[in-house]
Amino acid sequence: MIGGEKQTFFRQSVWMIVANVATGAFMMASQMVASSMPTGEYGVFVTLLRFFTVLAIPAAGLQTVLAQLTVEAVTDKGQRNLSSALRKVLSITFIVWLVFLVIVLGLQDSILTTLKIKNPLALWIMMVLVLSALWLPIVQGVIHGRQNFRTLGLSMIGNGFGRCAGIALMVIALGFHAAGAMAGIWIGVTVSLLIAIWPVRGILFGPKGDSDHREWSGRIWPLTFGTGSILFMMNLDMLIVQSHFPKDLTAYYAASAMIGLAVMMFTTPLAAVMFPKIAFSRATAQKTGALYLALFGTVSLVGIAALFCTLWPEFPLRLIYFRSPQFLKSAVLVPWFAWAVVPLTIANVMVNNLLASGRFKIVPWLVAIAAGYALTLVIYLRNNPSIEPFLAFRNIIILLGCFGTLLLGIALVFTRNPSPVPPTLPPRS
Repeated sequence: MIGGEKQTFFRQSVWMIVANVATGAFMMASQMVASSMPTGEYGVFVTLLRFFTVLAIPAAGLQTVLAQLTVEAVTDKGQRNLSSALRKVLSITFIVWLVFLVIVLGLQDSILTTLKIKNPLALWIMMVLVLSALWLPIVQGVIHGRQNFRTLGLSMIGNGFGRCAGIALMVIALGFHAAGAMAGIWIGVTVSLLIAIWPVRGILFGPKGDSDHREWSGRIWPLTFGTGSILFMMNLDMLIVQSHFPKDLTAYYAASAMIGLAVMMFTTPLAAVMFPKIAFSRATAQKTGALYLALFGTVSLVGIAALFCTLWPEFPLRLIYFRSPQFLKSAVLVPWFAWAVVPLTIANVMVNNLLASGRFKIVPWLVAIAAGYALTLVIYLRNNPSIEPFLAFRNIIILLGCFGTLLLGIALVFTRNPSPVPPTLPPRS
C-alpha cells in the first residue's frame, strides 16, 4: 500500500473515531437522562431500543448495496442508474414498513405482554421511528460509497445530539417515561437523516436512468442477512432477557449490555472506512491494504477497551448512571460483556471485508450461527426457570461470547480461503 493511501485511511479513520466518540458521548448522556426514569421503565426503554434495531435490520443490507452502487457509479449513466435505484429502494422500504405496521398492529397485545410494556404509545412511537431508521442507512449508504466521511460523521453526531436533547426534553422537561424517550430518539434520527440527505439531493432528484433492479436487488438478500446476523446477535439477548425476567431486574442486565455495546461501537468506524475501499478495490481490480489496517486498529482498540472495563468495571457505570447508583450492581457483569463482544467485533470487520468483496458464501454460515445462538438462549432459559438472575445474566453473556468466537472462526476460514470474484468495472490503466 502506498504511503498516501495509509495517510488517507488514517485521517478518515481518526475523524470517524472522533465522530463516533462524540456520538457515543451524546448517547451516553441520553442514557444518563433516561436512567432517571423508574427502573422498570428504563428496562422497557432499552428493550424497545433493541427491538427497534432488530426491525431496522433490513436497512443494513440496503446501506451496503447503496454504498457499492455509489462506488461503481463512475459515469453519467451510472449516476442516473444510481438515482433510479435510490428512489426505488426508498419506495420499497416504505412498503416494507407498512407491512411491519400491520403485523405489529395484529400482535400488539402479545408484544405488550411479552415485553412488559404498559403504555401502547411507546410501541407506536417506536414504529414511527422504524421508518426513519429504515431510510437513514440508505441515504448514508450513498455518502458512505462516496467516501464522504465528513458528512457521514456529522450525521452520526447529529443523531447523538438530537437524541440526547430529545430525551432530555421528553423525560426531564415533560416528565414522560419510555414512550417519551422513544420520541426523543426519533428526534435524533430525524436530525441525522436531514444532515445526510442534503448532499445526496442531486442524486435523489436527479434524472432517471434505466437501472436493472435485478442486478442490484440480487445483492440485497446476502448483504442483509450477512450484516443483519451480527446486528441480530448483538440485540437478541435483551429481548430474551426482558421476556423471561421481571422488568425491574432486566434493567441491571440492560446497564451492562449498554457498556458491552459501547465497546463494540467504539471500533466500528474502522470497518466503516474500510468497506468502500474494499468495494472500490473489487470494482477496479486494484489491491488495497485496508483490511489489515482495520484489523490492526480494531484488535488494539477493542482489547484496550475490554481491559479497561475489567480493571475498572464500575467507572463506566458511574459515568453513565451517576443519577441512579443502584446500577452499580451491574459492575459484576461488565467485564464479562466487554470480553464477550471482542470476537464479535473482530468478526464484524472480517465479515464486512467479505461482503464488500462480493464473497457471499459465508452468509448461510452467519445465519446458521445467529439462529443457533437464538435457539440456545431460549433452550437455556426454559431449562433453568429458577436460576438466580445474575448468574443467568452472566451465562447469557458467556453464550454471546462463545457464538461470537464461532462466528470469528468461520470468518477467518473464509478470509484465508478466498474465492475469486471478478471486478465489476474494467481495471484502471
